[in-house]
Amino acid sequence: MIAAYIKYLLRSGNEHSIHSPFLFELYNNVIAVRKDDNPEYEAIRSLRRELLRSDEQIEILDLGAGSRVNKSNLRKIRTIAKNAEKPAKFGRLFYRLIRRFQPATILELGTSLGLTTLYMSKAKPDAKLITFEGCPQTAGKAQQHFERQYADNIEVVLGNIDETLPKRLQTLDEPIDFAYFDANHRYEPTVRYFEQCLPHIRNGSLFIFDDIYWSEEMTKAWEYIKAHPQVTVTVDLFWIGLVFFRSEQVKEDFTLRF
Repeated sequence: MIAAYIKYLLRSGNEHSIHSPFLFELYNNVIAVRKDDNPEYEAIRSLRRELLRSDEQIEILDLGAGSRVNKSNLRKIRTIAKNAEKPAKFGRLFYRLIRRFQPATILELGTSLGLTTLYMSKAKPDAKLITFEGCPQTAGKAQQHFERQYADNIEVVLGNIDETLPKRLQTLDEPIDFAYFDANHRYEPTVRYFEQCLPHIRNGSLFIFDDIYWSEEMTKAWEYIKAHPQVTVTVDLFWIGLVFFRSEQVKEDFTLRF
């Protein structure tokens, strides 16, 4: 992963390397924002600090590629908060992206303790946010956090995403405007989830894929997704990849600093 990051640094650019007006505006005003002190973040920051101090243990049911850090199924909350939860800067980025595009329907594959979910929920409280989690005890903790922060626009779908995602998509009434894929970090499930969601997009939908350089399989999945004919603009931020469906634009791929 270190070698992949060095390659990313060598090929990544900033606003001066962007020739798409859409992405130039998005990068400068949403992605590359240096100072973001929104007071709505404080409650989530406080919750994160609390979780990072917690000695409570829960049993993890891991249905994905597993953890590189902890092989035990019995894990402390603080360990999950440190290693499984995305750093706050990504939650803030998702918040800004949602505020920018105003999605009505948001999907999240992989709830964990729900910190990133809360950023998305607070960005648009009137959106329908459906989050999928395979681990019952993790989902239970996340649900407690949602209730404490009055995030009542979140639906938690519990169970193996291989089974719950296609079932829930069948009952989806509205297009998927925004989706965050942070579940099974392997090639086949990642591509399958992507393709299962494709029939539900609209022009302007945004998909975000987590850990695109986490393994060779995830990088292979990212390359497949970038090349898909329905995908137009993709943005490689190393830790995550943004995928835009915009029929009015030519197909372009950008690697940008974040």
